[in-house]
Amino acid sequence: MTLNSVKAITSNHPDAVTTTEVLVVGAGPTGLSLAVDLARRGVRALVVERSAGLFPGSRGKGVQPRTLEVFDDLGVVGAILAAGGAPPVGMVWRGGERQGEYRMFDEQEPTDAAPYTGPVLVPQWRTQEILYARLTELGGSVAFGTEVTGIAQDADGVTAHLAGGGTVRAAYAVAADGGRSAVRRALGIGMTGETVDPQPMLVADIRIADGALDRDNWHMFPPAGAHPSEGAAGSGDFAAICPLPGIPDFQLVARFTGGAEPDLSPDGVREAVAARTHLTAADVTEVRWASDFRPRAALADAFRAGRVFLAGDAAHVHSPAGGQGLNTSVQDAYNLGWKLGAVLRLGADAGLLDTYEEERRANAARMLDLSTRIHHGTGRRGAATRQLGLGYRESSLSLDTSTTTSDTAPRAGDRAPDAPLGGTRGGRLFDAFRGPHFTLLAVATDTELPYLKPDLVHLHRMAECAPYGTGLHLIRPDGYIAWTGQDEPGLRKYLTSTKLEVLSSGT
Repeated sequence: MTLNSVKAITSNHPDAVTTTEVLVVGAGPTGLSLAVDLARRGVRALVVERSAGLFPGSRGKGVQPRTLEVFDDLGVVGAILAAGGAPPVGMVWRGGERQGEYRMFDEQEPTDAAPYTGPVLVPQWRTQEILYARLTELGGSVAFGTEVTGIAQDADGVTAHLAGGGTVRAAYAVAADGGRSAVRRALGIGMTGETVDPQPMLVADIRIADGALDRDNWHMFPPAGAHPSEGAAGSGDFAAICPLPGIPDFQLVARFTGGAEPDLSPDGVREAVAARTHLTAADVTEVRWASDFRPRAALADAFRAGRVFLAGDAAHVHSPAGGQGLNTSVQDAYNLGWKLGAVLRLGADAGLLDTYEEERRANAARMLDLSTRIHHGTGRRGAATRQLGLGYRESSLSLDTSTTTSDTAPRAGDRAPDAPLGGTRGGRLFDAFRGPHFTLLAVATDTELPYLKPDLVHLHRMAECAPYGTGLHLIRPDGYIAWTGQDEPGLRKYLTSTKLEVLSSGT
């Protein structure tokens, strides 16, 4: 038997075994986000991707404010913001004439509590490049051209069989291999859902002749008698052409009705544009990527089977309307990363991993409902799409023993808002939260605290901090409030009851 390094799979000999702590199947936004989070925690992870390289298309181009906060923590938000831009105002066209602007998104000004208002448009391929660069910076890698064909598990770990021969042995595995997940099928986990729109859709990255279409608007070409506010629920063919920031490309989305099927060839894409807009086929100077799909909403019946977890599109498939798929997927990775790190690096009880499905499946269901309503024109791209209001108040990891009577103070399970740190230190709470640690805020209190391992829990005493009010607030590594209370016994009881005793010296 040959043992290979976790850095790469260097042998396809049928007896070769590559060992790692976490096997991540799929190098999309979900898998790369998880790998980055694990790498900064010192967890050995191997990412395998069946394709020869990163996904080449712009498909999931909308990055929501909550995801920007995650990317801030993972060290990539600067690159994301530099590569992206605000969504342009929609422009409705009929018969080659501009009919007026259409604002697709409810606007929101930045606040102390929420510095990112978003969404930001970034081609998915660019988001993945940025995450991949961050992963390699942290010492990680991706084994491209590596397909998992089977998976088995026992009490001690997971064994994945590879198409080219050999196996990978890991303590845990995460299926982030998309909506047609081979790992999910191998586990026998079903998907329950519905077809949101039976009509096929085309999405493509195209370039358009100079002067044929401006880059100041998101151009909408609805069918006769329809309005963009109906979403994709109208009765005829439509097209939308969106300029992608920082590059010459536009993203085309087109629907096909009457039994027609998308032709993904360059000529087919050009014909789709000419049939739905005032542009000619010749105005499309280049077709750089094209794909087709039927909008569907589906949720995996379980997000976990033993030592294997489902994340991203492997766990939930969205209509692209509202831009929730990629963002919900990154949240999956962010939720699971710190829990795997706590179990594998800190020695936390493995029962902590049970809370992944408990927390994420319910949130994914809410986002699926939102995406479907936006697709049918019955939902808005407003506060809910920004995902700042999502939380885990019902989670077994959330305990609120605060005595505050404020209706606006955040509760256990809520997203921890940003705020100025105050005092002589300056900076912001997000600066204090950044990193793989927990954070304990002691606001306007000098109560005695249990000893907490300083490398695992960073303590900040503050005379005041709106909007938190007074008392103690324990912030999870993923930026949600784990516990709020007033005293040392309450905090100690919380750590004991949630299998997080490893944060204190009493373990």
